[in-house]
Amino acid sequence: PHPDAEYFIIDGAECTQVTFVGQIRNISTQTTNVTYKLDDGTGIIEVKVWIDTDTFNDPDHPGNQKPKPVEQGYARCWGRLKAFNNKRHVGANIIRPLADYNEIQYHLLEATVVHLHFTKGPLTELQQANQQQKQGGGMNGGGYGQYDGAAGAGDVGGARQIPAGISRSARQVYSTLLNAPQTHEGLHVQEIASRANMEMAEVLKGAEELTGAGMLYTTVDDQTWAILDV
Repeated sequence: PHPDAEYFIIDGAECTQVTFVGQIRNISTQTTNVTYKLDDGTGIIEVKVWIDTDTFNDPDHPGNQKPKPVEQGYARCWGRLKAFNNKRHVGANIIRPLADYNEIQYHLLEATVVHLHFTKGPLTELQQANQQQKQGGGMNGGGYGQYDGAAGAGDVGGARQIPAGISRSARQVYSTLLNAPQTHEGLHVQEIASRANMEMAEVLKGAEELTGAGMLYTTVDDQTWAILDV
């Protein structure tokens, strides 16, 4: 962690929020939180999810109808990296079980691209360097530099790319939140509907879809969302 602030430095860049995939080694349910021990192949870290006791124990609550992470299963989490008493943990906004194990390989590739982005620079800079090298009669740099025109990799550090298969209404909700003034509180469903000229039912459906995809998280209540910046 940075000695004078509440954030970490990874590959020379400030890091506050993270997303990763791991295998759940243990689940411990307490009165106010659930703690998952996730193993991502480089080590084990605790992931804490704070719970609302009123909704957590209500079997009819919509959030309790979704598949839940189980021990020895794989899950993806989004949250904030923290340190307490010199011990690191993640305070999770979202944790969900994997529905497709291809996501493990996707995560490994994504982590590689992000690491190379911060250690070797954006692809556009590498492409320019390779082009100059070619014009000078040199050989192509290879490796990361051979990724000429790689789709999406240049988006690292900017707005996140919306996954394929996301509905039109969900894309409209995301665009509305992205173009609104960025605050920790986000926007309420009524504000999104007004800004985007959408029906509230459409907004609710789109926001639920984006939350499940790890693009949004709820803030002050179940109908107010902000963009999850990772």
